[in-house]
Amino acid sequence: MIITKTPFRMSFFGGGTDMEDYFKENNGAVISTTFDKYCYVNVRHLPRFFDYKTEITYSKIEKVKNIEDINHPAIREAMKMLNMHEIRLIYEADLPARSGLGTSSSFSVGMLNAFYALKGKYADKKKLANEAIYLERVLCNEVGGWQDQIAASFGGFNRINFKENDYEVLPIIISPERKKRLNDNLLMFFTGFTRFSSDVQKTNNVSGTDEKRARLKHMYELVNEAEQVLVSKSRDIDDFGRLLDITWRLKKGTGAAISTDTIDELYEKGIAAGAMGGKLLGAGGGGFLVFYVQPEKQKAVKEAMKNLMYIPFKFEDGGTRVIHYSPEAYEAIVK
Repeated sequence: MIITKTPFRMSFFGGGTDMEDYFKENNGAVISTTFDKYCYVNVRHLPRFFDYKTEITYSKIEKVKNIEDINHPAIREAMKMLNMHEIRLIYEADLPARSGLGTSSSFSVGMLNAFYALKGKYADKKKLANEAIYLERVLCNEVGGWQDQIAASFGGFNRINFKENDYEVLPIIISPERKKRLNDNLLMFFTGFTRFSSDVQKTNNVSGTDEKRARLKHMYELVNEAEQVLVSKSRDIDDFGRLLDITWRLKKGTGAAISTDTIDELYEKGIAAGAMGGKLLGAGGGGFLVFYVQPEKQKAVKEAMKNLMYIPFKFEDGGTRVIHYSPEAYEAIVK
């Protein structure tokens, strides 16, 4: 039996510039972090007592004889890609799917990590990120960027640069005290709305018009400024919140599906209550709102968001990991 633990991520700056059709022409970059909410993938070989070959538990339960009959596209394609057979897979998570935290990509990374471990093979972080990107973007044909798979695999608070067909992960060098202050000043709330990121991206056609490209270019430039705020002791850390407000207002203009009237109303209520800035996490359309709020204003912002669920969190640095490793002997049935 193998159990993997893979973090979710929140992206602050540059989202949209990690889309392949954009960064191949323009370069891209994001600043994101993983945090202490996780998905867990439990995989073992299925005992041969049943009249089915594969058992999968997520929001549904699937019991099938043939891999092609699996409804979940990522599981089906990953099993085919890595030649997995006769398994029982159980997925659990600390937060709901389709909520803007890279949940589907965290699952893909954690699942691949578990599959390799079950085979007794080691896969490094870049291999897991690359194969998760290939799984979701090519085999499953889902529209989206590259940042989620990379963040889930590597973990930590990073700047991720995208250029042509490659990327680099650069940890943000920030003092523990400054990092804690940033963490303490971020408040996250669940809007109650969920959506498929791929559907939002299809609707937005992220790199389509000149206006969208101009907005994305400005958002890319804000990555550089935000990094300077984080690493330079001479910069006021509160500028991080001010830049969040700028990037969110830019992002809303890149697609009609990114925000809604309800989300706009919630965001403006947070700003009116004292937040310096914030954004909807992920591709848009729903999920989690994060605000940057100075300590003395946090009570007022929480009161303004009292109808939403408040989710406390801490940054984490681990990325995907195997937390239980008990290898099993497996021999395929030769017909």
